[in-house]
Amino acid sequence: MANQDDQFKKVISHAKEYGYVFQSSEIYDGLSAVYDYAQNGVELKKNIRDYWWKAMVQMNENIVGIDSAIFMHPTIWKASGHVDAFNDPLIDNKDSKKRYRADVLIEDYCAKIEAKIEKEVQKAEKRFGDAFDKAEFLATNPRVLGYQEKIDETLSRMAKSLGDENLADVKALIEELEIADPLTGSRNWTDVKQFNLMFGTKLGASAENALDLYLRPETAQGIFVNFLNVQKSGRMKIPFGIAQTGKAFRNEIVARQFIFRMREFEQMEMQFFIKPGTQKEWFEHWKETRMKWHLSLGMGADNYRFHDHEKLAHYADAATDIEFKFPFGFKELEGIHSRTDFDLAQHEKFSGKKLQYFDTEENKSYVPYVLETSIGLDRMFLAVFSNALVEEELENGTTRTVLRLPAVLAPVKAAILPLVKKDGLPEIAKKILEELKWDFNVDYDEKDAVGRRYRRQDANGTPFCITVDHDTLEDNTVTIRHRDSMEQQRVKIEDLKDIIKQEVDVRAWLMKM
Repeated sequence: MANQDDQFKKVISHAKEYGYVFQSSEIYDGLSAVYDYAQNGVELKKNIRDYWWKAMVQMNENIVGIDSAIFMHPTIWKASGHVDAFNDPLIDNKDSKKRYRADVLIEDYCAKIEAKIEKEVQKAEKRFGDAFDKAEFLATNPRVLGYQEKIDETLSRMAKSLGDENLADVKALIEELEIADPLTGSRNWTDVKQFNLMFGTKLGASAENALDLYLRPETAQGIFVNFLNVQKSGRMKIPFGIAQTGKAFRNEIVARQFIFRMREFEQMEMQFFIKPGTQKEWFEHWKETRMKWHLSLGMGADNYRFHDHEKLAHYADAATDIEFKFPFGFKELEGIHSRTDFDLAQHEKFSGKKLQYFDTEENKSYVPYVLETSIGLDRMFLAVFSNALVEEELENGTTRTVLRLPAVLAPVKAAILPLVKKDGLPEIAKKILEELKWDFNVDYDEKDAVGRRYRRQDANGTPFCITVDHDTLEDNTVTIRHRDSMEQQRVKIEDLKDIIKQEVDVRAWLMKM
């Protein structure tokens, strides 16, 4: 766990030092679990959003996008179940006076056991070398099997107790596992209680006439209440999808792990409307399609896994998470849910308006079923950023810090560096900058020795450095250096655009799907 903690601390400090993520309101000592995206962070975030949008909306003729309002009629949240059931199970430690999410304490306990499994794997890898078969080891090693059984039993019992709202058993489980307050080691716990996560606000100029509203805790409901508007105005035929990206707000009590769990965050969701009875095939389709999207970024298949839900929400008939291996272990990155007709049927009931689709082929109307894919943009940002940050030992014995961001997502695609600040080199470099900035986000850097500038761009995640030197004056060629291999090539200035485009073009990356 110590190594994981160290790596995570490096991720957080690198994000600040290189202008990716800042603590919100930092000069006023900040707000807990609220963050600002800095000059590079906002570019990376935009690029991830665009990469999702292009794959989801642009490449599918039966999926369209909307942007619904954050403020919505309060009855929507009654219909969706959020007013009555959008709760977290909380537990207080009587000695430290700290409040925790009971389920997170139990999950963290299981994560520690997972770390023990990882240690066993590493020891066996050292012992057996090339002959080591990881899958067989995990399936047969008695110690690993014992650990895995403990994890499965614990999570299964927790899921059942939470599903049955048996909060007394959740507390009993914490006590049986001898889970202590992470800060003080105290095991003096209160009972577990439910806490609603929605932020309340008011709409209206005078207090007595103001309408009680909520900040939306998810973007999905804005899609459901617009289902018929989109279907009719777009003359959409089932199956079709509606996608949306936007802010959501949750009053998380245990908001931590940097941007993994925040109070203000951004979602990328797509609700796919289908004929009742076809949900199983569509569930498998979207599971496979979404995993392919993740894998197209080249962040390593070993870093992803599916986690099927033990306990389904009352409206779902299938649910799985795509989990990613963050520096603090495997955690949910994206959810894929078969939601049946729950959402549209509820809004029909509460609004008194029909939300049905007339199927011309079957000559009948029905409430469509929904297949949902929902991914946290901030979590995706953290997955990409933490996976990319590497300290690399070089052949000459030195180390370099490099942010190996997928080139398609990198905030700055190329940095143009004049070798020296004289002899007309800055002028040529700026001319190249002026030409390339029409197509790419590019940077100009003339401060320090060129070697130090390379290191700075490596740590910033820039895929290419273009160096203008004295030979450029003679033959109109420059040196282009690749971030990951550090390989340098001499190329013509007029070829730069095509060379960069080959590496950063969305099409080339998405074609890997």
